[in-house]
Parts: sequence; C-alpha cells; structure tokens
Amino acid sequence: MVIDIACGMEVDPDDPAATVEYEGKSYHFCSEGCKDHFEADPARFVEADFPFLQEIEGMRTTRMPYGGTPGEFHLSVADEHDLGVGDEVTLTRQLGEDEADQFAKITSDTNALHLNEEFAARTRFGGRILHGTLVAGLISAALAAFPGMTIYLDQHLEFVAPASMGDTYTARCTVVDELAKGRYRVSTRVENGDGDIVVQGTATILIDEMPTQT
Repeated sequence: MVIDIACGMEVDPDDPAATVEYEGKSYHFCSEGCKDHFEADPARFVEADFPFLQEIEGMRTTRMPYGGTPGEFHLSVADEHDLGVGDEVTLTRQLGEDEADQFAKITSDTNALHLNEEFAARTRFGGRILHGTLVAGLISAALAAFPGMTIYLDQHLEFVAPASMGDTYTARCTVVDELAKGRYRVSTRVENGDGDIVVQGTATILIDEMPTQT
C-alpha cells in the first residue's frame, strides 16, 4: 500500500483511482478529486513534511481531508504559533440517523432510544435522539483544528438537552485560560440549529509543535 499524498488515505498501487507522473516519480491517488488537487499545485505537496494535512483559514492543523468527511470549520486565532485567551474554533455539521447507526456499530451502544423509532416514541423524548457522546465528539473534532498538534487531556461534560435527529450542530471551543507548559483551559459547548446548548463543559488541552519528518 502507498499513501495518497493529497489526502493521507492508503491506496493500492496495483489498483489506484488515478496516477500522476511528476519529476520522474509516480503518485497514486484514491480519487480523481485528489489527483486534481495535487495537479493544481504539485510542488506544495511534494515539498511539505506532511502534505495531506489541512489548512483552515491559512493555518495548518492536524486534520486530514479524510474520505470527504463533512463539516465546516472556522478559526479565530490571533497568532497561530501561540494560542491565547479568546481564540476560538467552531465546527458545524448535520447529524442524523446514518451517523447514529454508524456510531452504534462502532461503539456497541445499541440503546433503543437512539435506534428504534417505535420504542423511542413512547419515551419522554417522543422519538429517536442522538447519542450524547456522538454529539460531544464534535468537540474533539473541533479541538483538533487548532493550529499545532492538539492533545486532549481532560473533559468535563454536561448533557443539557436532547439532540434531535437530522439537526445541524455547532461545536464551539474557546480558550479561557492559559495554563503552564503549553496547556490551555477551553470552554466547550455544542449548540443545535436554533442556537440552544445541548452539551457544555470545559476541557484541558496541550498544544505541541507539529512533528517533522526525519
């Protein structure tokens, strides 16, 4: 297996979706889209230590454009090399039945409240709701979009309200305190499409420098 230099996914070199020759070397891609992305600026990919890492609003993060995973990120950071109080990242995406079903398979959390409409309709919620930890997972995804390499140290969570199927959710992570040795305290919350908080809490993160290839 080889790595698609544009997105970081593994590709079978004997059966790639696309291949490009550049400066005497073959590059294999998982899709035509990744090939086109590479051909638009091949030097950027070839010269970078980890060319498949994403930039969000001009700042490099540890995120990969993995398999077209949906979600819209926004960064409000004064200095990408030094986080400060007030710096913020948000992630907005829709979560519905497909995501709940996939989450149940991955985690073995097959609570009928999340998976069976007939059962859930007879509960206080009146229908299926999303797993709370699925919704809270948007916080982890958002934190990883801070520039540098984010290491998640701890998280306190409060599940404030049920998360409806098919709604659009925004995870909002804001630095509220600078701690010692590259650590930061971050307020974390997830809001539904009406702006109501469904999950809230605080996290502690550590920001390391990006690794370099040797």
